[in-house]
Amino acid sequence: MFRRRSKPELNQELPAVSVVAYGAGDIANSMTFSTIGMFLLVYYTDVAGIPAAAAGSVLLFAGLFNGFTDVVAGRIADRNPQRRLGKFRPFLLLGALPLGLCVAMFHVPDIDPAGALTYAYLSYFAFCLVYSMVNVPYGALAGAITRHPRGRARLASARTVGGLTTTSFLGIFIAPQLTNDADIQGILTTLTLSFAVLGTMLYAFTALATREHIPQSAPKLSLREAAAVLRGNGPLLILCLSSLLFMTSNVALNTAKIFYLREVFHRLDLFAVVAAAQVVITLALAATVPRMVARWGKRAIYISGGLAGAAGGIVVFIAPENLVGLALAGMFLNLLGSAAMSIVMWALVADTVEYGEWKSGHRTDGINYSLLASTRKFGMACGGGLAAFALAWGGYTSGAPEQSTTAELGIRAAAGLVPAIILLLAVGAMAWYRLTDKTHAYLVAQIQQRNVEPEAPTR
Repeated sequence: MFRRRSKPELNQELPAVSVVAYGAGDIANSMTFSTIGMFLLVYYTDVAGIPAAAAGSVLLFAGLFNGFTDVVAGRIADRNPQRRLGKFRPFLLLGALPLGLCVAMFHVPDIDPAGALTYAYLSYFAFCLVYSMVNVPYGALAGAITRHPRGRARLASARTVGGLTTTSFLGIFIAPQLTNDADIQGILTTLTLSFAVLGTMLYAFTALATREHIPQSAPKLSLREAAAVLRGNGPLLILCLSSLLFMTSNVALNTAKIFYLREVFHRLDLFAVVAAAQVVITLALAATVPRMVARWGKRAIYISGGLAGAAGGIVVFIAPENLVGLALAGMFLNLLGSAAMSIVMWALVADTVEYGEWKSGHRTDGINYSLLASTRKFGMACGGGLAAFALAWGGYTSGAPEQSTTAELGIRAAAGLVPAIILLLAVGAMAWYRLTDKTHAYLVAQIQQRNVEPEAPTR
């Protein structure tokens, strides 16, 4: 007789320290990602003296480059052998590198315009390269911690709360200081140096306080074989397309938000109110989304969030200057939708790993996450570039007490209309997504049955 023994599988509740530690990793991620997304365009135009159109080209091309570096990082992470710290966690110990380069990005030297633009390109490209080597393994780590849907929803919520911790700090305490007459260079120098120290410690905490419970191999797939695995993963490709559009929308709004409140409504102080509202909204969703997922499924939550976010963007675009409360309501509605989409997205990509494993026999967490991450970086590039080009189209003038009507229209479009249209396209893409939670549970059961191994016969 043969007795059958399954490989280890952890479906029980995750230890609280693992959830907290995973969320801490995205606090560190956002110390660079959110700082760049919120303030780099302002820094380039108002401090470094780089024209808006040229600054937009930096954001666009560097972001596109970052998408390619994510794919490379995913392949490296997947081929990394299992070590004492696991397969993905060792990469988090490199976190000091992107944090340090973020400091350099906000220190464009006082040289001729061509030299300043060259420095901006080089520092941003260097950042993209090392950030991918930390961020991609961090994202893939969630799928290696647990397969359980509720556990993954908890990790996704922790990640969202972690990122929110940084973005809310930036929105409440830093953004309101960046007025036209402020020492923006000094403020951002202190900020990035502090983040470099604290972020390094947070990455180390994530690496040491989490555990990779799902057995991981180091697949020796050729580039062609890896591409074939990805092409055969329809749910992943649909999720990546929708994520690209979502990120384009989200970054365009976040990049233009400071200009929208400062130049259109002359109420930069309200940035703190928006940031505080984002904290409340995201914390409420982080606590309720796991239960909502259990009832309606991740796809339904994602689509509902997209529709709500698009409606908020339309309100942001049309709100009159004398109705700032209406503009805030539109921003709050967009925040609600975006937070819901962001939370479930990280759980959705982990599900696509099992789909690929079920279909191809290869588990490729790193490649899957890197493809999603690269499309998100393409979206970040497009969103930041669109916001900058809209400012340039409208004729934005740095430091002007009043912007022209055309300039205000460009800012409104970047903060509201363009994000709304793109978000509707993201929802439309997810209409083709068929990997429901019920289907995912069936695939996991099939994988576990396939992985059952016979023991030696008893005598």
